[in-house]
Amino acid sequence: MLSDIERARSALFHLDAGCDRAEWIRIGMAAKAADLDVVDWIDWCAAGANYGGEREARAVWRSFASSGGIGAATLFRTALDAGWSNSSPMHHPTPARTRQPQPEREIREVLDPRWMRYWESIGPVRDVGSAYLQARQCAVPPADGDLRFDPAARHPAGYVGPCLVALVTDVASREPISLHRTWINADGTKADVEPPRLLLGGHRKAGGVIRLWPDEALTQGLAIAEGIETALSLARVFQPAWALIDAGNLTKFPVLAGVESLLIAEDHDEAGARAAKACAIAWASEDREVRIAKAPVAGDDANDYLRRAA
Repeated sequence: MLSDIERARSALFHLDAGCDRAEWIRIGMAAKAADLDVVDWIDWCAAGANYGGEREARAVWRSFASSGGIGAATLFRTALDAGWSNSSPMHHPTPARTRQPQPEREIREVLDPRWMRYWESIGPVRDVGSAYLQARQCAVPPADGDLRFDPAARHPAGYVGPCLVALVTDVASREPISLHRTWINADGTKADVEPPRLLLGGHRKAGGVIRLWPDEALTQGLAIAEGIETALSLARVFQPAWALIDAGNLTKFPVLAGVESLLIAEDHDEAGARAAKACAIAWASEDREVRIAKAPVAGDDANDYLRRAA
């Protein structure tokens, strides 16, 4: 027979983490009342299409308190209504328990069609989006690149505001695999919401790039960086430019046919240095010209440096 904690965990993971925010909050309060812990909550939230990251999930969990009518029974009742099978009598959960291993959640290899329709519905960078990039010493990419603008994008925390939306595609197949969103202000600052940058939960990031310029623009050379703003800072002096999202993707960035020259923007930290070096070695071993640009101040990237110097 399942323990109370096991039954509560089973009920929680039967529910859809991509539900609307009011239901998400209600389920979270019920899960906490059922004595599940924050790791259960984070694991469950991460399966939803609107996952806002571990920091947000932890902050929301801490905010849950007892509220009239929302208790452990709410979790079980909601799960039963959703088709969950409850084969054992309900008992009050006990706080003392041993954490059970969680099943691995499925990671989508390609972009969810719902998010693809959203991407196709929004237009090129303009208005607040253009002002934000200019304030941050960035080049504005072409309309046929994979950066667009939503004037009123909803954040999982409930905030609605201007947002740069980037399509993440597989570097080799060009297949859309995720979206990267950044909520912004026209003065070059990030919106006052945590976290201001989000990748879609439950979607693959490894092997992904943001093609700020289309493949057709890659005639001989390419500039790459981890972040979007860093790549677009580099694009003020060298185009085309792509963003690779993080150091892991930079480390494994493959040598591309037809690209004879690569300019790498190195983030001035340990992970950035290792990634830039690994990428440079791989390209140089294939007889490609490679240059590395690094901000002179430790902890900076190229965008930090340009904004400080402006």
